[in-house]
Amino acid sequence: MIARLSPLLLIAALACGGAQSPVPVVGPASDISKLAGEWTGEYSSGETGRSGSILFKLNAATDSAFGDVVMSPPRMAGQLPGQAPTAQTPPPSSQAISINFVRVSGGQVSGSLAPYTDPSCNCPLHTTFIGRLRGDTLEGTYTSRHEQSSDAQQGRWRVVRSQP
Repeated sequence: MIARLSPLLLIAALACGGAQSPVPVVGPASDISKLAGEWTGEYSSGETGRSGSILFKLNAATDSAFGDVVMSPPRMAGQLPGQAPTAQTPPPSSQAISINFVRVSGGQVSGSLAPYTDPSCNCPLHTTFIGRLRGDTLEGTYTSRHEQSSDAQQGRWRVVRSQP
């Protein structure tokens, strides 16, 4: 089974990882204020089999946020859904990825993640995302591109505001 962190466990895991750097949020003040709150959710890619959790917080009085994406690699070959890892199929390790930049305008949100290592090729990936704000839900798509080739992977993401 793909490991998923509950929002509380995710917050605790990220808090133990040290101080997070602020994420610049750019856009009209009225649009930035619509992102205020604590957002939690998930992303997934049918192309790669990867999924994970998203945590994003924005204080209404600032134009900076704090957030991370926790990537869970796909389950190991031969491991069935719901099957516990064994000595032959150890649990895949998760990777925390910082959100680098967020832009919001007219209900559209876009941005990028810090470059991170693709676990399947041990090479750098650059990820951008775009989505739409509807009430307390943000959802959209993302594209990850390999630094040394034009290969791209796509997926979907969705976060819900749990605290305005």
